[in-house]
Amino acid sequence: MKPAFPLIAVAVALSLAGCSRGGLAGEAGPETRWRQVTTAQDRDRLRDWRKAWVEALPAARTADNGVIASERALFEPDQAMPNAMPPAGDYRCRTFKLGAKRPGLRTFYAQPWSRCRIGRQGDMPVFAKLEGTQRPYGTLYAETDARVIFLGALELGDETTTLAYGQDAKRDMAGYVERIGVGRWRLVLPWPSFESQLDVIELVPA
Repeated sequence: MKPAFPLIAVAVALSLAGCSRGGLAGEAGPETRWRQVTTAQDRDRLRDWRKAWVEALPAARTADNGVIASERALFEPDQAMPNAMPPAGDYRCRTFKLGAKRPGLRTFYAQPWSRCRIGRQGDMPVFAKLEGTQRPYGTLYAETDARVIFLGALELGDETTTLAYGQDAKRDMAGYVERIGVGRWRLVLPWPSFESQLDVIELVPA
């Protein structure tokens, strides 16, 4: 079994790594190691990313078309631009939940802005959401110049440890990071285990 990581150790690693605004973007190259560690469940999630958009986006539009229409770049499935790897540093982020996992759940929900960080653990870039009741944490793999693969786990509530990827299938998360504008990125998480069909996390420098 892979070990869990104490949250304080994660925070220290990220704070030490997040010193250079331009460091990660210039170092990113083709990265295929994610294929060696991805679970079968997450290979399916990544393969069916467009299906998640197709199912979740119309439901979200019905619930709150004003937000969807006003944030076209954020919710356009094919918006990806070059230089997808976000530079190391502190970010503001907000999560949008699109579609419903089952009847009775909301089909669109926007969480408030919170603190996030891009840093390093060992030789790999990592993303961490530092606030909120649902906090993704994981590794970033620069698959192409326009898409960065994210593999991680979900930290909940007042938990103080971060599960390693692959330790708990219900907590595992897989998605991709894309740049959608100047100083603006999104982390797209298709088919999360809880609540929604698609999560979109917007990132802008703090």
